Amino acid sequence: MTRLRDKMREDLQLRGLCPTTIDTYIRGARRFVEPFGAPPAKLGAAEVRRSLLSLLNEAKASPSTVNTYAAAIRFLYDVTLKRPDVVADVVRLKTPMRVPQILSGTEVERRLAAIPTTKHRARVMLAYGAGLRVSELARLESGDIDAKRRVVHIRNKKRGRERHVMRSPLLLSALRAYWKDARPSGPRLFPGRDPRKPIPRAAIHKALCKAAKKAAITKRLSPHVLRHSFATHRLEGGTDMRTVQVLLGHASLRSTVTYLHVTTARL
Repeated sequence: MTRLRDKMREDLQLRGLCPTTIDTYIRGARRFVEPFGAPPAKLGAAEVRRSLLSLLNEAKASPSTVNTYAAAIRFLYDVTLKRPDVVADVVRLKTPMRVPQILSGTEVERRLAAIPTTKHRARVMLAYGAGLRVSELARLESGDIDAKRRVVHIRNKKRGRERHVMRSPLLLSALRAYWKDARPSGPRLFPGRDPRKPIPRAAIHKALCKAAKKAAITKRLSPHVLRHSFATHRLEGGTDMRTVQVLLGHASLRSTVTYLHVTTARL
């Protein structure tokens, strides 16, 4: 099993998938195999069907979660085991369209005011002011902040693409205050306990939720809400759709169109 897991990881790496996606696929394949107590090579279409139905009906997993596990199983059999017949009948479930949760401008200000440290304030301002994914925020390096050009260089983007996003004078001020206090020794702008490694995503999530609670914001929040808010506020401010797509790093305009459903100015 260890050799098979290593081969699957290598297959995922050779296709250029990001580390987070690779870990998700490995977990999905392991979750599929464990209940049967047999290697994947001895399992077939019946076991795949039973596993996905169990996720949907017994574990009450959402369609998007089931689709993620199904994608992991498809990759396992299609690519790593070279047995596409096992997953030939596995299809994607339809996922309901949900309007992204966003913060108002006032709620963003309240959250910032509730953050006691320059480090956490700089993180929140970057996540919102540059519309970053939490993985992009965690992997930023000090050299990615271009003070002269007033941009942030996003190097570790999903699917390996890079982009530049704007950086306001207010954000630069917050970053300078953080740098003066923290002086990170390694290349990471926000290092974890090991300066060579990025801060864990869970630590960012915990700090943001703590600030939201202190600011009496009752909405269900995650770091991605700041990215949603960034996109929505840009559209409400008159920024065109194509520019917002580039700033967010969306491969398809279809992903960006989602934010039209929550822009009050257009409504």
